[in-house]
Amino acid sequence: MSKIKVEHLTKVFGKKSAKALSMLKDGQSKKDILKETGATIGVDNVSFNVEEGEIFVIMGLSGSGKSTLIRLLNRLIEPTSGDIYLDDVDLVNMDKKTLRETRRKSMSMVFQNFGLFPNRTILKNTEYGLEIQDIDKSERTQRANEALDLVGLNGYGEQYPDQLSGGMQQRVGLARALANNPDILLMDEAFSALDPLNRKEMQNQLLELQSTVQKTIIFITHDLNEALRIGDRIMIMRDGAVVQTGTPEDILTSPENDYVEKFIEDVDRSKVFTASNVMIRPSTISIEKDGPRVALKRMREESISSIFVVNRHRELIGMVHAKEVLDLINEKKSSLEEIIHRDIVTTEPDTPIADLMDTVSTMAVPMAVIENNKLKGIIVRGSVLAALAGNEVPQHV
Repeated sequence: MSKIKVEHLTKVFGKKSAKALSMLKDGQSKKDILKETGATIGVDNVSFNVEEGEIFVIMGLSGSGKSTLIRLLNRLIEPTSGDIYLDDVDLVNMDKKTLRETRRKSMSMVFQNFGLFPNRTILKNTEYGLEIQDIDKSERTQRANEALDLVGLNGYGEQYPDQLSGGMQQRVGLARALANNPDILLMDEAFSALDPLNRKEMQNQLLELQSTVQKTIIFITHDLNEALRIGDRIMIMRDGAVVQTGTPEDILTSPENDYVEKFIEDVDRSKVFTASNVMIRPSTISIEKDGPRVALKRMREESISSIFVVNRHRELIGMVHAKEVLDLINEKKSSLEEIIHRDIVTTEPDTPIADLMDTVSTMAVPMAVIENNKLKGIIVRGSVLAALAGNEVPQHV
């Protein structure tokens, strides 16, 4: 279900906005429009949906229109044309009183600069949004403490901003937004002012927090690695227009054009791709019904020297090797039990490839990808190297 729906949203800055809008619809360039009218196209005919509970990342370089767009979503900036819907309610035509209530209760914004009051404690800073809503003191204190606990700042309520690190101050800004219990979080370059360690820590904090609170989050960034790391979907903008929208894997594997290809050329794919991105279909036999001859036949057909053993529920039992299977056949034995190797190296589908590289580089047999003890796929060196090189992952060993 779409929480936010944006249709043909356009923003023109300048006095001759009507003429600029007409020229834009006629296909005139931003440069020509600026020259003739003095007006600047901030956002150009943008349409997208944001699903409930997803992290939707809007990214682009400086001047791409991403920060203008997020301010259009809560009408801090008024659109020139187009529609914005929150739960199918039209925000563009909303009266000021209703809009004010919507901002207070349904949307909270987290900015790049922390915006904390230096003379107020962390608890009082977190309570601020509730205070201006005239929420009862005991309730706002409870809600502020709960929000601080969510962001890992339990016990810091009586300290002041200058006693906290930059990363901790940004957590206070996030807690202040969460204390209002909004449906939607708008985060404009929220982590950009942090040093790399604090920035990564806040990314982790956001992902952990999202697994608990399941908010709808629109996150603005100019950093593709950050976008790929936290986004369920990413929308790339250029000169006010949308270039491509898709999942992180869509962006990396199917760039829309040369502009997107240039964006992704320096991405460290090992930190973005997970085991699920590089695993291939495993060859298996069933412990309940297959014996040595079936195992050997299947290995010969698929030109492999080992095969995974699973049960009827596709739960991993282990692996058998061709030479040992052949020995069983020569000994006229019908059970594989005595030669199953159960010490298989395993990982989970969401494990980053960067965490597996050392193991993958030295392993003699494929790594098993397990979810709820079920065999989902296997990882071989070739599939990892293909993914990191930007090539299609082969589906056979």
